Amino acid sequence: MSRTFVRQPRVLELCAGGGGQALGLEAAGFETAAVVENDSHACATLRLNRPNWTVIQEDIRTFDASPYHGVDLVAAGVPCPPFSMAGKQLGSEDERDLFPAALRIVEAVRPRAVMLENVRGLASERFASYRASLKESLRALGYESEGRLLNASGFGVPQLRPRYVIVGLQKADFLRFAWPAESSVEVSVGEAIGDLMGACGWPGTAAWVERANRVAPTLVGGSRKHGGPDLGPTRARKQWAELGVDGIGVAAAAPGSEDSEDATPRLTVRMAARLQGFPDSWQFAGGKTAAYRQVGNAFPPPVAQAVANAIRAAAEGHVPIELPRRQLQLLEPVAAFGAG
Repeated sequence: MSRTFVRQPRVLELCAGGGGQALGLEAAGFETAAVVENDSHACATLRLNRPNWTVIQEDIRTFDASPYHGVDLVAAGVPCPPFSMAGKQLGSEDERDLFPAALRIVEAVRPRAVMLENVRGLASERFASYRASLKESLRALGYESEGRLLNASGFGVPQLRPRYVIVGLQKADFLRFAWPAESSVEVSVGEAIGDLMGACGWPGTAAWVERANRVAPTLVGGSRKHGGPDLGPTRARKQWAELGVDGIGVAAAAPGSEDSEDATPRLTVRMAARLQGFPDSWQFAGGKTAAYRQVGNAFPPPVAQAVANAIRAAAEGHVPIELPRRQLQLLEPVAAFGAG
């Protein structure tokens, strides 16, 4: 039987960054109880776009979550360097591993649902035991969980950007949960940002759009320990070059009428943001480098929305038609978010 929410479900978001996941959760109908983020530029971005949100600038390792006990969802996009294939992959040995801090907050808050997001590296065999440990930790807190690698390109985002997402739910909800299906229809880079590339009258726009006829490689946000913004390591920049994009940096503006038709332009922050699935109305605080890092490190809003919709459907009591008959027999009536 389908149920509706007694009230709008509320979410506490950790490591919110520039707002990608927050936007997706908002689009799925979640009310933001608070967002916690340590970076000052990202906090400024969140306040700029959503002045009504409670934005807390703090490391989640010291954050007191007790005032948010009973929110419906805890969502976290904890830092990726401990698991990134571009780094040393130190996992739990990396001081930037914030999964333990996120689990501590889950224990304090006791939400109905948990949503954790990270890079593809976490799904690798190298971290099989780490994933098993996370699963056991969530089970000890009363949540059944499952992780899945989702490609952003399957949700209308014009780049690959595989992300590993873990969803934890109380058992009755977990039996109803089904991962959102990825679409086989992809949006190309040219389709997505052709108008932005030609906004300043560049005569090579039409030819460039035709050349940029597939999804982009994964945008790389970089870190504060390194130099200015670029689109990734040598291999990634080669892939961008095949799309007609100079990946060595980020431009302040689109190419203009004075540029040659065969120029190889760079992306602007706004172009990169659209390639991440951000709406053009979302503004980024800080200079070019700070803004790009917020964009490049984001969880694409359309992917976050799809997962959040699936969580909400499970809590509302919707039964996916693809559930096995044996699992259907285990289903029990549950109260929707906000009923308690």
